[in-house]
Amino acid sequence: MLDINFIRENETAIRRAIDVKGVACDFNRLLEVDRRRRTIQKESDAERTKSKELSGQIGLYKNPKGKWYQKALAEGRSQDELRAEGDKLQSESAGVRDRIKALEEESKSVNDEFRALMLTVPQVPSEKTPLGKDESGNVEVRREGKPRAFDFQPRDHVELGKSLGIIDIERGVKLAGARNYLLRGAGASLHQAVLRLAMDTIVSRGFEPVTVPVVVRDEMMYGTGYYPGGEEQTYRCERDEKSLVGTAEVPLTAMHADEILDESDLPIKLAAVSTCFRREAGAAGKDTHGIYRIHYFDKVEQVVLCRADEAESEKHHHEIIANAEAVLKALELPYRVMIVCTGDMGQGKVEMYDIETWMPSRNAYSETHSASRLGSFQARRLSLRYRGPDKKTRFCHTLNNTVIASPRILIPILELNQNADGSVTVPKALRPYMNGMERIEPHR
Repeated sequence: MLDINFIRENETAIRRAIDVKGVACDFNRLLEVDRRRRTIQKESDAERTKSKELSGQIGLYKNPKGKWYQKALAEGRSQDELRAEGDKLQSESAGVRDRIKALEEESKSVNDEFRALMLTVPQVPSEKTPLGKDESGNVEVRREGKPRAFDFQPRDHVELGKSLGIIDIERGVKLAGARNYLLRGAGASLHQAVLRLAMDTIVSRGFEPVTVPVVVRDEMMYGTGYYPGGEEQTYRCERDEKSLVGTAEVPLTAMHADEILDESDLPIKLAAVSTCFRREAGAAGKDTHGIYRIHYFDKVEQVVLCRADEAESEKHHHEIIANAEAVLKALELPYRVMIVCTGDMGQGKVEMYDIETWMPSRNAYSETHSASRLGSFQARRLSLRYRGPDKKTRFCHTLNNTVIASPRILIPILELNQNADGSVTVPKALRPYMNGMERIEPHR
């Protein structure tokens, strides 16, 4: 959410953001509702002032023993005359109260619409963000490592997983339907090893590990910007007004909602490993092969809460990207970093980078990480603030990035480390987490 004062003062920039991000936002209606909201407030304030004045005047007419009343009688005014004037004032006061009540009812309706419209206004993207309608407009920043050249016909991760007895898609589908799977034996161990490597790496870099709930109140989904707009991608628990999270970003970012932190406590760096759930609505027929696009997975997420300073938040942005790269380098996986264009970055992002890892079976670099800088967008929704030395409160800036997500990352790990005999060499960085296992041999 943006500051309404910023919106009023930067109409051109907001209209451009709506256009280049392709966001559904009735901006003209928002401005109209905002004007009416302010008019109602002014009218309400004026009517309340008038009501207060009338109450004071009526009090004079209702107190026969009062000095003003006695003075009026001494000046020759009759009690009947004073009573009639008091009744007139009372009638006028009743009309004012009715007007105040009507304004309050209209105010509630107008403010409800105002809040709903405010939730649709996009963050203004950084000037460095390239223009584009979708992922085809993303721009490569750099590459690390080189894709492996095979001297034999390589298998894809599905073939490998089946022959090694470590990925069981058929039984996953039997249990839970399409886009589900089982990891078994060394596959489950490899999955856990990746997560543990990622968590150890991020904790060694100063992030506090947190265990978080994966079912959260809807307020937290609105607060982090996933609602409105992301309801169709989310598994909802309507009866409880809760949702299964698609990322630990939600509980990590929201855990300090409605709090005022001390500036000296910033930055706060948090990390969590959690199961993530996504409906993948609208993805019918897309990436149906294997375990690339699935309904549940585990992810180590990193979140930073920092001061409202552009240079500082940009510094943390590059830091969290470097953290993810450190894990990929430890796994010896080739990847590239992409700056995400306006049409692919989402409503709340100021700036966003994706990391794409090479996957032989897809013959392409494919997304494995997303690093986002959101300014105060989420903090305003969550009322996440801090107090500086000047005693003033400000909204924090928030950032997040994947450290690793599995089993998607198992695709390049398995495919790039396969051998001609059908075995897979376990990356050296993962062996300490797999009791020293060096190879996953074909299942007999």
